[in-house]
Amino acid sequence: MSNLRLINETTATSVSSVDITDVFSADFDIYKISAVGDFTNSNQIINARFINSSGSVVTTSNYDYAILSMESGASFLQEKNTNQNYMRRMVYSNNGSDFGFVLYVFNPFSSSSYSFGLWQGEGVPSGGGTSNKGISVFKQTASMKGIQFYNVSFTDISVKTYGLRVDN
Repeated sequence: MSNLRLINETTATSVSSVDITDVFSADFDIYKISAVGDFTNSNQIINARFINSSGSVVTTSNYDYAILSMESGASFLQEKNTNQNYMRRMVYSNNGSDFGFVLYVFNPFSSSSYSFGLWQGEGVPSGGGTSNKGISVFKQTASMKGIQFYNVSFTDISVKTYGLRVDN
């Protein structure tokens, strides 16, 4: 049996980044983060980085990721990189739009294993959207307490963070 527990809800308007702090703990190994909102400008890409136990955004080159971007009316794009300083492309929109994504994070609080991310998102401009699916690994064995979504002009954003508990 699985249980989701709402840990945090964060909303912001007219910002270029949003920090979700103090949400990862020893209580859960798996987290579900869902976000919806609007972009201010066109050609927006939401990226993500962890926030460590000191409250600092982790920008070291320890993130690897792979993405499949599926844009309406265009060729699909596959992108993969190693040793980057962020997780790339939770959402992409080429035309300013509403967006939504779900990100699952595995082991972010553990100081003895790598952390992993798995996400899918959609930017919804008029005339067609862009869907993204991605995976990542954060190759550092350090305890993370939160996550930052950045690199865009948000008109508004609402982020909910859930802990997922698996009972035996």
